[in-house]
Amino acid sequence: MKVIPRDIYSAFILQGEPLIEGNQSGNLHDLTFGLKDVFDVAGFPTTFGSPDWTSTHPIANETAPIVTQLLDAGATLVGKTHTDELTYSILGMNTHFGTPVNPLSPNRVPGGSSSGSAVSVAGNLVDFAIGTDTGGSVRIPASFCGIYGVRPTHGRISLQLARPLAKSFDTLGWFARDTQTLLKVGKVLLGDEPQHVINHKIIIPKQALEVLSNELQEIFLFKVKEIFKDFKVEELDLDWMQLRNFAETFRVIQAREIWLEHGEWASQNLEHFGPGIKQRFSIAKDISEEAAISARDERKTIQTHLNQILTPGKMFLVPTASNLAPLLTSSAEELEQFRKDTFQLVSIAGLGGLPQVNIPAFKINGCGFGISLIGAHDSDLQLLDFIDKNLGFKADN
Repeated sequence: MKVIPRDIYSAFILQGEPLIEGNQSGNLHDLTFGLKDVFDVAGFPTTFGSPDWTSTHPIANETAPIVTQLLDAGATLVGKTHTDELTYSILGMNTHFGTPVNPLSPNRVPGGSSSGSAVSVAGNLVDFAIGTDTGGSVRIPASFCGIYGVRPTHGRISLQLARPLAKSFDTLGWFARDTQTLLKVGKVLLGDEPQHVINHKIIIPKQALEVLSNELQEIFLFKVKEIFKDFKVEELDLDWMQLRNFAETFRVIQAREIWLEHGEWASQNLEHFGPGIKQRFSIAKDISEEAAISARDERKTIQTHLNQILTPGKMFLVPTASNLAPLLTSSAEELEQFRKDTFQLVSIAGLGGLPQVNIPAFKINGCGFGISLIGAHDSDLQLLDFIDKNLGFKADN
């Protein structure tokens, strides 16, 4: 039986010794993993980050297929990890169950909503962890905690028996400290091998840089020049990439889908919701179907632009988040401003349904600040293979 480290970061909401042992003959037989508590595991509750959800829904009697797939591949499940309430946040703070400790920057938020999964990897409690990413919920905590995090092409990996948030954006994602594990897990989840691409072109959209402060822009470009010195990197001014509009388009579609999915239940439990989550559900209630239709039309136009420029071998290079992880003592106004700014960046892959990988390329004053590569539709394994071959530094927290 594997030795399971003690959870000193409050990453897990439910932990075993191990919880479920994997098949010892599988390709992942030497790896342990954490599982975001939105996936069903037979015999255990799925809290969805909410005590009210837990009390109004039965204990799971089936296990999500993706969990069975990982167990069959040999990985051992250590436990179910914390998430933001109903996964409707990118900060990692949960009023009901507490906030996992960011191992890299304990005085800062860990990022969410896959907070516990990111912390379990960054804190060396498991080898990899499964999360979900709708609006940055893997990418942002990966950036904050200084680890790798993958959002795959939308629809590539099953979310059966996982709690949905906004289905046209929801993806399963995963975290690791090194590129070898990241790729190894990717091959199992995606069920494929990467196709070789000879020529790579890396594009920095000028509009993505402008989301950063002048100081962060300078640091970002200096580090990028170091890291990608062997590759062609081009900064382009893409006038159609109006990121404030991207973020608003994303917000409207997401909110409408969330209300249609959970509005009836939320209406009965809204008074118990934590700060921020309650306000976002109240706003979502007022998004009309007409507004959502208009936003969906805008998304189609954005997807056309993205698919025209991101062909095989071409990648966007962008900051993962708009700033360093906010301090735990940040005001509600500061946290909301961070969310609005960061959604300009995470909405690119979200609206496009594109794969994106956070790379823990550098730290600023000891804090993680991730950079991301966004690839063409269904180029997930090519993206992971490129990173493994060329950017294989290990996240050491």
